[in-house]
Amino acid sequence: MSDQAAELRKRIDSLRSIKQAKTIAIISGKGGVGKSNFALNFSLALSQKEKKVLIFDLDIGMGNIDILLGVSAKYSIVNLFDEHLSIHDIIEQGPHNLSYIAAGSGLSDIFSMDEEKFQYFLEELKQLINGYDFIIFDMGAGVTEGSMYFMLAADECFVVTTPEPTSLTDAYAIIKHITQKNRDVNLRLLVNRALNHKNGLNTMNRMQHVIKRFLNVQINPLGILPDDRTVSEAVISQVPFLLFDQKSSVARAITQIADQYTGQDINIEKKVPSFFLSKLRKLIKER
Repeated sequence: MSDQAAELRKRIDSLRSIKQAKTIAIISGKGGVGKSNFALNFSLALSQKEKKVLIFDLDIGMGNIDILLGVSAKYSIVNLFDEHLSIHDIIEQGPHNLSYIAAGSGLSDIFSMDEEKFQYFLEELKQLINGYDFIIFDMGAGVTEGSMYFMLAADECFVVTTPEPTSLTDAYAIIKHITQKNRDVNLRLLVNRALNHKNGLNTMNRMQHVIKRFLNVQINPLGILPDDRTVSEAVISQVPFLLFDQKSSVARAITQIADQYTGQDINIEKKVPSFFLSKLRKLIKER
């Protein structure tokens, strides 16, 4: 029995030595809450901390990561299938060594593909898992059957909302939808466009209380971003707000969120495999 226990510990230790990316799905209940802007600038904040980050725009047909970066992506996820490219061929490079994959258009839903194409997609995705510290999926607003698989398979889901009542209602709805599928999903809440810190904190506390009371689910706070005109100015200039004005209140806030997040997360240093692809395959098989 002791030999079996020793062998089990050895296998666990070998798994922990494998570097695998932490996968994060960034979601929102409705559009227009600044989800993609947060996804991009949070990814950049991690990159500035010398983390290797890939942001994967999965808002197919509506993606705008390349637009927010002010670049014209040479390839997108569509080219992966239409031209049978390697996933490494469609990865573009952004500032501070940030890697990204553009969403493109002409592909309605990855999960509506035939089995052969979908297996090809999974095999290509597999090549990325060991090459990054973080893979961040910028999901489309709301939830579809296809996007739900990514949300359930990812290590964490970041839910982006604003203090507006309609945004809060839609955020609650998507959280309810996810937790009905799996109550063990790791959720964090980001309050965007808070009028001030008190307004953001009240919104955070109210959402946590409602979710706990009616869904009996714990959602952890990720942080609060202020309503800062720098964001709209940066969007017009097609420069991420973190780079547009590093001294702005919103840039300082997202840097602080990235600092706190990486400081809190022990898995980032231990590199415990997430088995994201295994979970994704299982969910697709069971559909």
